[in-house]
Amino acid sequence: MMENMVFAHPHILWLLLALPFLAAWIFLREKGTHPFLHYPDSAFRNVMKKTWKQRLCPVVHVFRLLALAVLIVALARPQSKSKSSSKNIEGVDIVMAMDISGSMLAEDFSPNRLEASKQLAQEFVKARTNDRIAVVAFSGEAYTQCPLTIDHGILANRIRQLKSGLIPDGTALGDGLAVSINRIRQSSAKSKVIILLTDGVNNAGSIDPLTASDIAKTYGVRVYTIGVGTQGLAPYPYKTPFGVQYQNVQVEIDEPLLRKIAQETGGSYFRATSKDKLKSVFEEIDKLEKTKIEVLSFEHRAEAFKPLVWIALLLLLAELAARFFIFKTLP
Repeated sequence: MMENMVFAHPHILWLLLALPFLAAWIFLREKGTHPFLHYPDSAFRNVMKKTWKQRLCPVVHVFRLLALAVLIVALARPQSKSKSSSKNIEGVDIVMAMDISGSMLAEDFSPNRLEASKQLAQEFVKARTNDRIAVVAFSGEAYTQCPLTIDHGILANRIRQLKSGLIPDGTALGDGLAVSINRIRQSSAKSKVIILLTDGVNNAGSIDPLTASDIAKTYGVRVYTIGVGTQGLAPYPYKTPFGVQYQNVQVEIDEPLLRKIAQETGGSYFRATSKDKLKSVFEEIDKLEKTKIEVLSFEHRAEAFKPLVWIALLLLLAELAARFFIFKTLP
């Protein structure tokens, strides 16, 4: 209760320090003005014991001092304070364009590139509670796996459902980027972002990646590109009549193209050579694209001195009643 109480004129409260001196002055004055008798016999003194009225007579002054104390507090203008706030959230619209081509099954990541990317993408989505996110999958073609949504439960489930072989194989970077732009181009968000994750070289599709990059720039979409794959050779599983056989294949990522797409659109290029590095890439993008939350605070103050004025008035009336009706003295 007191935590929400403030005073408009707190300096007036210093007057309360004068009340003990005023009480002492009244006591000394009353003591000096009362008549007294000298008597030699102690028996007479016992007969003339003080009555309850005489003992309670100082209550009159207590009423007055309390009334003064309450009036001083009222003059300081106590006010009850209440606070409220509202959040103005400016989210970021994000499209995650994920490569699901056959090469994403290479096992230089644990358990493989695709599963590691899906797991870390889900963690990234979970952390972006205020953003709308979509998922686009591409291989030899591109399609929308999940449109922009704030329902991150559905989104995480759609990411888990991604697997290689759903569409013709290949790496259509331009098509994946174009479909992603189409999902976000009409967004009203101030920040529009595409995260393009791939492990290969553009070798399929009908749209040139740099043409798609120019379109993204036109719509004010930043593209963060991620090259997924270790340096050199990576183990790749092949199905044979005798079971799964592994063969080391060359990791080919068109880094100059991915870097140019990112630079042209105001984004950044990242190379993830391991699952841990891919995790740090997602964390870095999360820091770069923070949701803006503006908190507006309001403070309301209500005057609380009126009850104190009434209390002071009642105390003064109590003093007058006590003085003239209960403790009335003859002149």
